Amino acid sequence: MITILFACLAAACVDQPDVTLVQEVEITEWQVPWESSRPRDPYVDVSGRVWFVGQRSDYAAYLEPQSGEFKRFDLLPGDGPHNLIVDDSGIVWYAGNRAAHIGRLDPATGDIKKFPMPDTDARDPHTLVFDSNGDIWFTVQGGNFVGKLTMADGSVDVIRVPTSGSRPYGIFVAGDDRPWFTEFGSNKIGVVDPATMALSEVELPRKSARPRRLVVDTAGDVWYVDYADGILGRYRPADGSFKEWATPGGGGARPYGMAIDDTDRIWFVESGPSPNRFVGFDPSTEGFFSITEIPSGGGTVRHMYYHTPSGEVWFGADTNTIGRARVR
Repeated sequence: MITILFACLAAACVDQPDVTLVQEVEITEWQVPWESSRPRDPYVDVSGRVWFVGQRSDYAAYLEPQSGEFKRFDLLPGDGPHNLIVDDSGIVWYAGNRAAHIGRLDPATGDIKKFPMPDTDARDPHTLVFDSNGDIWFTVQGGNFVGKLTMADGSVDVIRVPTSGSRPYGIFVAGDDRPWFTEFGSNKIGVVDPATMALSEVELPRKSARPRRLVVDTAGDVWYVDYADGILGRYRPADGSFKEWATPGGGGARPYGMAIDDTDRIWFVESGPSPNRFVGFDPSTEGFFSITEIPSGGGTVRHMYYHTPSGEVWFGADTNTIGRARVR
């Protein structure tokens, strides 16, 4: 049974949730064989294998969804992989969060090459994302940077975020190749001009906001989840306007993992309730249309990936599972 809690934020202009549950999402989870390893941040490669990292156990691995088989590639002790992405050639790129590097894993040989951070302050690369050229943009949470790894020459450049302690966190490359990112330690989001490497910040309407993840739709609008206040928000760069909605779980919803599908519908997980809840929002109606409890409970779902060919959202959970939500 799903209980809808309605929040009231009198100090901010936040719409109350319009919840019409017209779609139930099918969620399947696979138990990862390496206990308490915090499997997270899955990414589907061109052959359909679902790659992920074991943050607590220093590995990259993949799941074959049809057979349920797993294969593991050990990284160096202390690498602390936080996130990975896979290029079209099958090369796996991961964030060495505790060892200040981006790693390149060749699954065919098991060989690993490390690209160190160019500044000792950039100690913890966090989340990676490709742009249209195949270069990698990334956040550095504790070090307070946004960076870029250029494939052509292997160079790594980092840009210090002006706001001290801003904790750059989630990142998403828009259709115009501009990387947008959240500042989880502040009430701001940021963007980098890839032509000039100039960084700009945008302040959210509420001082209490702590945006954790974001996505950008086909119109260029930026959608974010506010972990602190249980808010889904939209920022329109075209006119500088904001609109925000209280999530169904209210102020304690703790929205975290987030994805956008190929019809611009927004998906996120409320990590505050137990079990966690997988929520869908339709911008065309400005309403929440789907809430599904995660079978394992989830614990916390930290990051999600939408795989366009299959219409599936993939996620890792603190219940030591890899999950799939069929949203199309």
